[in-house]
Amino acid sequence: MTRVVIVDPQPASRAGLAMLLRSEPGLIPVGTATGAHDGAELVARQRPEVVLVEHNLPDGDGPALVRRLRALEDAPHVIVYTADPDRALALIVRVAGAAGLVDKSAEPAELFEAIRVVARGGSALPPLEAAELDAAAHRVEPDDLALLAMLVDRTPPAEVADALRLDRRRLSRRTERLLGRLRARGEPTVVA
Repeated sequence: MTRVVIVDPQPASRAGLAMLLRSEPGLIPVGTATGAHDGAELVARQRPEVVLVEHNLPDGDGPALVRRLRALEDAPHVIVYTADPDRALALIVRVAGAAGLVDKSAEPAELFEAIRVVARGGSALPPLEAAELDAAAHRVEPDDLALLAMLVDRTPPAEVADALRLDRRRLSRRTERLLGRLRARGEPTVVA
């Protein structure tokens, strides 16, 4: 059985997802939340294996919540579930530590499979194109290129910290700086 928490600001989305998950054998919705703050509290109480997070939250953004959840002891796997599938989002959620990205318009079977894959420790992230990675590399500081590469490859944070000789706080600050640069809208993320 895979326990799932849903974090989405839209009441209809939360109710629909919970109902959909209840209909699928082996998937158990254990709670819903409207934003980052109550979502983090719910996850701490319920300890689900998987969390579905909308990337646009009223009190923060999904990638920031992903980072917060992934920093927990016995961290859940996180899937960003969004109605706004921007190509840049695939890179941002990967750097934030999400294990999956699913479009809300996808068929339920695709969501169910993503939850199962992620719950087993796999990835349900779309592949990144070379142009996207190149554009991202040009947006970040040269000192952060190794960090970007390791986060894109889903290297565990402890290994990243060891490789870069950073403590957890410095790694967290550098990752936030990196995410800030990737979120910048000054130039397109994908090079044509």
